[in-house]
Amino acid sequence: MDLLNEPAHAILAALDRRELSAAELLDETLERIAAVNPALNAIVALDTEAARTAADAADARRGKGEARALDGLVITIKDAFDVAGLVSTAGAPTYRERVPERDAAAVARLRAAGAVILGKTNVPAFSGDFQAYNPIYGATNNPWDRSRSTGGSSGGAAAAVATGMSAFELGSDLGGSIRWPAHACGIFGLKPTWGLVSTRGHVPPPPGVTAEGDLVAAGPLARSAADLDLVLSVIAGPADPDGVKPRLAPPRRTTPAGLRVALWANETFAPVDASVSGAVERAGALLAGAGATVDAAARPAFAFEEAFEVYALMNHAIVAAGLPQKVRDRLAADAVNYAPGDLSHRALQARGARLDAGTWVALQERRQALKTAWDAFFRDWDVVLMPPAPVPAIPHDHSPDFHARTLDVNGEKRPYFDFLMWSSLASGAHLPAAVAPVAQTAGGLPLGVQIVAAEGADRTAIAVAGMLEALGCRYRVPPLLR
Repeated sequence: MDLLNEPAHAILAALDRRELSAAELLDETLERIAAVNPALNAIVALDTEAARTAADAADARRGKGEARALDGLVITIKDAFDVAGLVSTAGAPTYRERVPERDAAAVARLRAAGAVILGKTNVPAFSGDFQAYNPIYGATNNPWDRSRSTGGSSGGAAAAVATGMSAFELGSDLGGSIRWPAHACGIFGLKPTWGLVSTRGHVPPPPGVTAEGDLVAAGPLARSAADLDLVLSVIAGPADPDGVKPRLAPPRRTTPAGLRVALWANETFAPVDASVSGAVERAGALLAGAGATVDAAARPAFAFEEAFEVYALMNHAIVAAGLPQKVRDRLAADAVNYAPGDLSHRALQARGARLDAGTWVALQERRQALKTAWDAFFRDWDVVLMPPAPVPAIPHDHSPDFHARTLDVNGEKRPYFDFLMWSSLASGAHLPAAVAPVAQTAGGLPLGVQIVAAEGADRTAIAVAGMLEALGCRYRVPPLLR
């Protein structure tokens, strides 16, 4: 058994049984990074000395019977989060040499729980792309096919977890940035309910801004569903470490028997490759075969287009707020070329960039109507299964104009920004969404399913991911490690 490929909770159990020390685990992890990372470029900064000090401290606590929740687990952190004493660039040349003095709030919780923080993982500049590459560190390659991307923005994080270079990872998600890389790399991920995990110390917004923006969520990437729950229980809570930690509601169901599942595998407005929709349908069939009620016609009472427009305008407004003024002004000026209801990606980006306070308030009201519809829907259904993204892992494409990039969906070209569509439903309404690996394409690329639950029902989404895992939808070791 290769312990580095095991779930984090299995590694933790091995540490508790004294089968190895945290210091030995660190050495094994460094050996894995030396062997694997040159081919992937997932980990972009290391602090071996600090990690060794932390590992020794974890061993000392365990020796005294005082082990903490994550004591000795060796992890990396997405380079969008501040880590004290470690270069934290957010993928942006402006911050190439920036070394924060304080941990981001969620990082501080991990450190306090005994996690050994070894390094940082690659992101696009300002986490603003669906692929992990930037002018400082270059591109991260997918361990299933190095000619393809890991996804983004938590792409380096997903690759590190998929190859055993990190026991788990801390990712962030505004437009699918946890869910899409988990799907592309064949691992588990969770975008928590918005506000459940503090994003203070995440860039964007710029360093030093303490306000936590709408839609952005921080959550775990891991090799098992149980690890999602393990990590969430540690990182959930406000920015103030002395603040009251939220109570995580128990899952509605712990087995498929009696589970009520809606299946949303296709949508005319948001086309999905047949391989991806097939994986969603397979997940539904597995749950149905194990006793769940699965309905492919159940839908919340709103149009997909409405949910997407509300989310996309908010998303583009949030992203634009973090851009240089000249770029933001150029995008906003383009809005006059589009009608108010134009749902093309260029129009939504321009309209979002010029959003005024009155329009933002109106969007909040429209969003509340969507949340009310979701609340009613989840009175009858426990979860809805849907695609995490429209396609499997894509070939690297770093052409400068995002709008000129395309996705191949069933042999037809679709806009690159279609990555936002299936992430919009959960993000716009602040819902938790887990991803579990389900199948592979004919060419051997991973395929996942997105599991969306009611606001605050994070453990229900995780539990369903665990049910699928028990039914055979597990993390598989990627070809790079075989």
